[in-house]
Amino acid sequence: MNSTFMDISSLLPEGIRTKSYMNNKEFIAGLAERTGLSQKDAAQYAAQLVADMALHLEEEDVLSIAGFGTFEVKKKLERVVVNPGTKQRMLVPPKLVVNYKPAATLKDKANSK
Repeated sequence: MNSTFMDISSLLPEGIRTKSYMNNKEFIAGLAERTGLSQKDAAQYAAQLVADMALHLEEEDVLSIAGFGTFEVKKKLERVVVNPGTKQRMLVPPKLVVNYKPAATLKDKANSK
């Protein structure tokens, strides 16, 4: 199946924006441009940041980044779910999940656009 993407942003009324997505390559290129680093160095810094964040989250530390938000590991309790097709009840075991809460300033910036 062949799908095509049509940019409809020019058809929308003034003030309404569509979501745009950035992949890792575009993020690294933008980071390198804004910081004056080479793309290789920017990629290394970004990878190290993510690795350090993962390390702290593995230790179940709360990680707060001023102006960005807070990452926290939370435990989801075990629960019973029902398969709607077979009506079979299943027990889902407890697990750890990463929770993100954006900072108020980031929320304000996102809501003002």
